[in-house]
Amino acid sequence: MRRCSRILMIRSATARCILLLSLSFCLLLTPREAIGSWACIPEDDNCRPVSIVHDSWHAAIVLRKDDLPSAELPEIADFPEAGFIEFSWGDKDYFPDPNSGFSTAVKAAFWSSGSVLHLVGFQENARAFYPRSQIVELRLSAPAYDRLVSFLSQSFSRSPEKRRASASSGLYPYSRFYPSTGKFSLMNTCNTWIARALETAGLPVSAGLVITAGQLAEELDKIVHSP
Repeated sequence: MRRCSRILMIRSATARCILLLSLSFCLLLTPREAIGSWACIPEDDNCRPVSIVHDSWHAAIVLRKDDLPSAELPEIADFPEAGFIEFSWGDKDYFPDPNSGFSTAVKAAFWSSGSVLHLVGFQENARAFYPRSQIVELRLSAPAYDRLVSFLSQSFSRSPEKRRASASSGLYPYSRFYPSTGKFSLMNTCNTWIARALETAGLPVSAGLVITAGQLAEELDKIVHSP
């Protein structure tokens, strides 16, 4: 009897191992799109375009204004004529000042007192508006896009009394700055913020590996050339 029980236990353990190995093998064979819900198939009408604009100093997310829910992003009401909205993030002292010097840059890197979001509204598509920048165009599934929008919304610092974050003058007549959550630093840059937004949406990006524009470009390249 004892021997039979031992045999049954061994067979049961063996069966569990085979089942686990089979499940692992099936997961390895499953396409990335089926595991992560960020990617889109061409026939899906609910897909939404997302453009990532970046160069040696600037990184931003560009979305179609008509795709943005005003209930979650009430700040887009400040851009009534825009067809596209750009979102970017940076130090609250360095970013808004085009004449920022070395000392302000050092303060931003090591002793930042906060951060801001910069929204830019424009009519042309991103390639026409930023002809000299590198642009990566993605198509996100509806769940992934919703996660991205939620990340952007939570990046605004809104007072309890106001539904919309307070705006101040932007770098251009058609842009605005808004107080943001989080703190800029040498290890948490605008490139990190973009990577974190994509990672939150479910894309295969490692935000912890991104500080520089070059590192962001490497992560974007992985997305574009992923099987």
